[in-house]
Amino acid sequence: MSEMHAETVGYVRDTMLPEQDPPATSVGAIGWLRENLFSGWFNSVLTILSLIFIYWILSALLPWFFSPTWEATSLNECREILAEMGREGHFGGACWGVIRDRWVQLLFGFYPSGLYWRPILAFILLFVALGPVLFSDYFPGKLIWFSAIYPFLMPWLLWGGSVWTPLLVIAGLGIGYGVFRVVAAAAGNLAGIIAAVIAALAWWIFLVGPLSELIHSIIPAGLNSVDSRNFGGFMLSITIGVVAIAISLPLGIVLALGRRSDLLIVKALCVGFIEFIRGVPLITLLFVASTLLNIFMPPGTNFDIILRVIIMATLFASAYMAEVIRGGLAALPKGQYEGADSLGLDYWQAQRLIIMPQALKISIPGIVSTFIGLFKDTVLVSIIGLLDPLGLSNAIRADSDWNGIVWELYGFIALLFFIFCFGMSRYSMYLERKLQTGHR
Repeated sequence: MSEMHAETVGYVRDTMLPEQDPPATSVGAIGWLRENLFSGWFNSVLTILSLIFIYWILSALLPWFFSPTWEATSLNECREILAEMGREGHFGGACWGVIRDRWVQLLFGFYPSGLYWRPILAFILLFVALGPVLFSDYFPGKLIWFSAIYPFLMPWLLWGGSVWTPLLVIAGLGIGYGVFRVVAAAAGNLAGIIAAVIAALAWWIFLVGPLSELIHSIIPAGLNSVDSRNFGGFMLSITIGVVAIAISLPLGIVLALGRRSDLLIVKALCVGFIEFIRGVPLITLLFVASTLLNIFMPPGTNFDIILRVIIMATLFASAYMAEVIRGGLAALPKGQYEGADSLGLDYWQAQRLIIMPQALKISIPGIVSTFIGLFKDTVLVSIIGLLDPLGLSNAIRADSDWNGIVWELYGFIALLFFIFCFGMSRYSMYLERKLQTGHR
């Protein structure tokens, strides 16, 4: 028995072995490759075939992209440069001279070159105005006042005209608020809202124009006017997209609340509007804006074509926005509504403090998707004669110097649209992470 115990004890280690590094084939780049790309014979074959395909694509695309044609002044000159390098044919190389020659036109259209500082300043101030709204943690809170003023400043910078016009438009908001306070105190909030809207619209439609001309004749102050027909390129797309996006969100919220309202007339009007707009293609609405809308206006009325397009694009986006937000409202548990009632909050207080913040948080992906779709749909204005980037590309290709250019122009336009849309998508992900309150 003692011999057996001695043999057992002889195999017991009384010290720990030092830790050893894992095998080199299981960590680092080699380990990642073995785990993700070469984990079996089938994955290894697919990886090799994929690498061959990628090499084949890049070997054809990279020489086309890295083409020494930036200084060319015409398509024929591009072909001569490529022929000297032995790269003839349609896929011998890109003709980037068209981008160098026309990139300013693709950005600003036919806007007067001496006034480029105005759309550039408006674009820079756009980021300043969006700062406290989108990134409230990094901007001072008082800057929100500039965000409220910017919607009146941007049109004045782009179109120019008397400085008194935007000031009188701002005054219309004060008049509407004063009417609301007076009527609401006597007849209730609903009557006050209706009276305020009517008063503000009457001020803007009938009084702003004559008063602006009168004051400007006494105290002339303003910028040189620029006609809408000179707008084009990405400046036009950004103008339509930004304005439509900014207005469609609050309008969509109102429509979503109206569709869920217990008031029969309000609900019927909102449902009818939403279903009608969603059932009609945007291009049809744009044709209505460009050709039929003036028929319903008084004779001699000059209704700006860009303003008509903005109105139709806004109405179109607001109908889809309403459905996205309605989905967020429907996703909230019933207890949230009951909790708001138990606190003694009225309808608007409950919506502002409890219901709508949660519904908007749930709806962030759908809201941003609608924004991206709306911004991309701005290219449809080329169908009705406005020179957006696609419309300008057709005009550029009609020039004898660049007749035959296709991929270079469309690639440049696609790149700029991708930058804007990808930025909106990344901000959506940032906002979702920022508002994340659940368990991780």
